[in-house]
Amino acid sequence: MVFLSRIYTKSGDTGETGLGDGSRVPKDAVRVEAYGEVDELNAVLGLVTANCPDGPESKLLRVIQNDLFDVGADLCVPLTDHEDPGKSLRVVPAQYERLEWAIDRLNEDLQPLRSFILPGGTQAAAWLHLARTVCRRAERTVVTLQRTEPVNPHALIYLNRLSDFLFVLARVANDGGKGDVLWVPGASREG
Repeated sequence: MVFLSRIYTKSGDTGETGLGDGSRVPKDAVRVEAYGEVDELNAVLGLVTANCPDGPESKLLRVIQNDLFDVGADLCVPLTDHEDPGKSLRVVPAQYERLEWAIDRLNEDLQPLRSFILPGGTQAAAWLHLARTVCRRAERTVVTLQRTEPVNPHALIYLNRLSDFLFVLARVANDGGKGDVLWVPGASREG
């Protein structure tokens, strides 16, 4: 359980922060960037739910926000070779499998794509596209992190599935894809 009695500690005043295992790292360490971008993604999803409370899958988006705290907690504690199972909070397959089921369910009613989609359409779709791009950035940063340090592979899979889910959900928010803003290659090159 988390208990915060004081918000500022002054322990980061020299440019370092503490990880979940108690170790100290620079605030610009790749691990800190990774879970910071997951936090940013969660904030964008908060904007989606605040600005579009009746948007599609609003209950699932709240579940996803909770999952993103799990992803951040997972990334905040470095993975060790001899970690005791259950000692650290780690993302598990059931979390991204839920996203796969939702993608399959939502995609059934969408028309096949005939062009790339520009971010936009309804307000909810625009916010969801922003969330998708932040999710992809977080995913890229986790890939960078795993080049030098062990990372729970399920955390990376979760982010990959989530970006796909957000793309599909943006199409749902655009009247089931009917309101998608389609890319017209080279449309502005002439006159």
